Amino acid sequence: MASLKEIRNRIASVSSTRKITSAMKMVSAAKLKKAQNAIESGLQYQQKLTEILYNFVSSAEGGSLSPISEKREVKRVAIIAISSNSSLCGAFNSNVIKLFKNTYKEYAEKLGAENIDIYAIGKKIEIAISKLDLKLIDPNIELTDKLDYQSIVVFVNKLMADFTSKKIDEVVVLYNHFKNAGVQIPTKDTLLPFVAQKNDNCKKTNIDYIVEPGKSELVNELIPKVVRLKFYSTLQDSLVAEHGARTTAMQIATENAESLTQELTLNYNKLRQAAITTEIITIIGGAEAIK
Repeated sequence: MASLKEIRNRIASVSSTRKITSAMKMVSAAKLKKAQNAIESGLQYQQKLTEILYNFVSSAEGGSLSPISEKREVKRVAIIAISSNSSLCGAFNSNVIKLFKNTYKEYAEKLGAENIDIYAIGKKIEIAISKLDLKLIDPNIELTDKLDYQSIVVFVNKLMADFTSKKIDEVVVLYNHFKNAGVQIPTKDTLLPFVAQKNDNCKKTNIDYIVEPGKSELVNELIPKVVRLKFYSTLQDSLVAEHGARTTAMQIATENAESLTQELTLNYNKLRQAAITTEIITIIGGAEAIK
């Protein structure tokens, strides 16, 4: 059985840990709120742009005008995996790593490992892929709470250029989609070839558009912008999911620490009471012996 000193040390250690996890929970909750606000601030623009594009591309001629919408036989694929830079966020990173392994195995069996380009955004997925002895291509994107949109534009432009020149035939993105603070959904999404997708705000209408200077010029300008915005939103989504996962993980850790502290305190009091009782019995026994 542990001594009183050992239990006191454990209580102090657990209490210190609880303070740390509680502080991390509050920091993560604040970052979560900030990241959610960042997404919501650009949501109306994104939804309206998507609505315009959906209605236009869904017209009789619109769907085949853009070279980055061309569907063809997949001979070479680019996989982009997104994780966090740090841990203490539950199963957030392990879920993405598992999804990457399954996706890589699927494409490797169909295309061969030499026909897969791998991009890792986030230190945790980068370390995990490196341990698999797979070659990584640096996307030059720093994963921070304030994403650099220009570096994202450069990266996505390179992907679109490789796609139109047929160096790659498909681009897939692996990340955690934020549902709520307690639920993050591992998601596989196709970035290229681009497909106009209908969201809840899109209403298909038979509009005879009058386009200047022409449909191809508009599509060639609009679709790349939507692709860049979609990838930027994906990175933001992953960041929100990370903060949500860390908030939940630190909340659980804090509650566990509180429960353990109560249990250790109860054991300490029981052991202390037993020690005092033993001392009293010893004193009484000594006093009776003197008589």
